[in-house]
Amino acid sequence: MTTPVLQPDKKNGRPTTALGLVVLVSFIVGGIAGGIFGSIAVKGGVDQLFKSPSKVTTNNITNGTLSLQEESATVDVVQKVSPSVVSIVAKKDFSKVFGNEAPRSPFEQFFFGFPFQPQPQGKQEIGGGSGFVISSDGTILTNKHVATIAGADEYKVVTNDGKSYDAKVLATDPTTDIAFMKIEAKDLPTIELGDSDKVQIGDTVIAIGNALGEYRNTVTKGIISGLARTITAGDNAGNTETLRNVIQTDAAINPGNSGGPLLNLAGQAIGINTAINQEGQLIGFALPINIAKRDLESFQSKGKIERPYIGVRYVIVNEQMKTTNDLSVDYGALVVRGDTADELAVIPGGPADKAGIVENDIILEIDGQKINEDYDLAQALQDKSVGQSVTLKVLSKGKEKTVQVTLEARS
Repeated sequence: MTTPVLQPDKKNGRPTTALGLVVLVSFIVGGIAGGIFGSIAVKGGVDQLFKSPSKVTTNNITNGTLSLQEESATVDVVQKVSPSVVSIVAKKDFSKVFGNEAPRSPFEQFFFGFPFQPQPQGKQEIGGGSGFVISSDGTILTNKHVATIAGADEYKVVTNDGKSYDAKVLATDPTTDIAFMKIEAKDLPTIELGDSDKVQIGDTVIAIGNALGEYRNTVTKGIISGLARTITAGDNAGNTETLRNVIQTDAAINPGNSGGPLLNLAGQAIGINTAINQEGQLIGFALPINIAKRDLESFQSKGKIERPYIGVRYVIVNEQMKTTNDLSVDYGALVVRGDTADELAVIPGGPADKAGIVENDIILEIDGQKINEDYDLAQALQDKSVGQSVTLKVLSKGKEKTVQVTLEARS
């Protein structure tokens, strides 16, 4: 992995990073087997999910008083939310995969170069992470990579009081690393969801989770280090995913923390701990909670998470691409096909196809905002809804035109 380079770009007054930043997602915890991951969490009610954040005020402005009050607020938050943070454990039944036969001859070990070893039997832990309760009847918010560990036959959720529950996956977001799980329980303490749009660089935050899948109830504290980051996150198996508008923090996030809450001093979740950069120190990333709130609203109203799409394959135009390909613009999304015959530039029957967009068109703007490296189509659609009509400015065969596109649900 090459060393990521942070670039001091700006978007809407917020620092951003280059798309090429490679981050190792904390779902490397999926490779950790054994050891039940501890749990931690919050106290509150379902009716508090969407309340505005309360304010932490100080009467005395001396450094000593501020420090003591912040420390007191941190302790209060941890005590308040710890009952709502849970461990999520993935298990696999190896008896369905391996036999436990002895060697057929005393020479067999020499053919294989090592002594015969019995394969694991029964249900074994193959990974997991953290999550937090958002409704008293057992709905849990976590990362998609925690809820979809390859090979897992079942999931267990362990609450802070040590109780274990069978868990099922309710829904996963097709475009972000968010998932909802469910356990059959009643009157669980919940975490209130805050407003990530109000987060500012320098805000104090607290991360709670099961560090390394071993150290239960681990609490770390730091500040918001950056906003609106775009990262490419990958695991040791070569899987990658681009995450946009993520929150950067210097609160220590470790494998096992995945899916746990990033909290403000009011005890509200303002992010979901998701990724770390192993090339640096204390560079962690959390998905904004407002994305999860939109997903929750979609699931509650439609029974699934719907995300809008336009239906094009594209690359972002920049100055270098303009020069190399003799284009007339240095921004926009160039509609292109992929490397294989089935990777079409425009999805047949999709929203863009219906609007008359074709291969080699350049989508310059969406609803009046330029499409570029800091604001691509995927990011533009994060704030849009299925069924919403958007206005695209398109450069087609050397001429600009404006088209209306009705967004549809991504399959």
